[in-house]
Amino acid sequence: MKSSGDTLGTAGTAAEMTIGELAGRFGLATHVLRHWEAMGLLSPATRVNGRRRYTQEHVARVAMIVGGKSGGLSLDQLRDLLAARSPGDRRALLERHRAELERRIERIEHSKAMIEHALSCDEHDFTRCPNFRRLVDNLAGGRPSPADRAWLHHGQAQDGRTRGSSRT
Repeated sequence: MKSSGDTLGTAGTAAEMTIGELAGRFGLATHVLRHWEAMGLLSPATRVNGRRRYTQEHVARVAMIVGGKSGGLSLDQLRDLLAARSPGDRRALLERHRAELERRIERIEHSKAMIEHALSCDEHDFTRCPNFRRLVDNLAGGRPSPADRAWLHHGQAQDGRTRGSSRT
């Protein structure tokens, strides 16, 4: 009988597991792992009687793929990252992705500030609030102004108004 600490899979050894067992560790459907195989992200260690067998190395690889996807990397980017020929290539790819994440975070923070303003605005119709309109105009223009940045992060406009108040 297996103890709860055993990693022995139905594949027969502690070093091997089936596609279902590997997928189950991450809450994935088996077709997802097959798709990743087709894309070159994953390959089974061996096939026994036509069935895929995976090892602990595959567990680590799937964890990297799942984590990378959570961080916003596409499957193509992950494939490039995992297949990078040199640390320099890998670093360049990661630096590009980090820059994109920073741009996305900035947009998300701006959108969050708009929502926070709408939630706390004293105006009957928050869409008519001058502070909210400025946020919308700047978001539509692509970037908040330095004054808006201060207001977004510290809750106070240059004219002394705080988030949620449109009147002086």
